[in-house]
Amino acid sequence: MNKNINNLSTDELYILIGKNVARLRQKANMSQLDLSLEMGNKSTSLISSAELYKNKRKFNIAQLHKISKILNVDICEFFQPI
Repeated sequence: MNKNINNLSTDELYILIGKNVARLRQKANMSQLDLSLEMGNKSTSLISSAELYKNKRKFNIAQLHKISKILNVDICEFFQPI
């Protein structure tokens, strides 16, 4: 996905964000369950679905803000082309 972020469709943008969340979560050696629990959720359904954009499930800006704090990364990292 080597496109300029401004040229991505909405679906492509959500896919990019999900891939970046997964990549950064794994880099931090966190499981989906670990991240989910840190966010205050009881299951991995949001994390697993949004990372894959399954059924168009996506992270909202508040969730991305919380994830960036948990992973100790700049929120802009979720929007970086892979």
